[in-house]
Amino acid sequence: MAERPDVQRLQFDDFPGRTLSVLLFKDVTNSKELREQVVRGALVPECGLANAALVPDLFVLQVAAHNALLAQSREALKTRSLHSELVFNLSGSRQISVSLDRNGINATCQHVLAARFDATPDEEAAMQQLVAGSPLPLADLGQLVDQQLLCKYLKVSKEELQVGSLADAVLLRIAARDC
Repeated sequence: MAERPDVQRLQFDDFPGRTLSVLLFKDVTNSKELREQVVRGALVPECGLANAALVPDLFVLQVAAHNALLAQSREALKTRSLHSELVFNLSGSRQISVSLDRNGINATCQHVLAARFDATPDEEAAMQQLVAGSPLPLADLGQLVDQQLLCKYLKVSKEELQVGSLADAVLLRIAARDC
């Protein structure tokens, strides 16, 4: 089966054979239902659903995914699943519930990143059917970011943005969280 044009598969040098299939949606209309499924653990297929407005670029997602795989390899997941660990790792917060509430899908989320580790083509198709929204190429991710909200959550100053990008600020917080 050919790769879907709106699915991107990320690979990890440190974890050969592991992939992360990622889909981006805008104008999502079923966020509330998806959030309820996530909370109940009833999402099929299991995947990480993140608020795309808080992910400034694809590299941030790749770093969060790498950290989730690393935690799994060390048997040190802080959350219940690899996919929730991915969403948790998108935040600079050590508080799991805060991270999942902010960076995960919520009832009013309009833009969603859906991601599944080691997805089969059938699972990718099922993921695409889960989210009622318009698929976008991942290259458009940066256009959906709510910079003001992200700066508020991460306490990014104007001075910090003068010397680096918002993605740099997010990556710094992700990296510094476990220090």
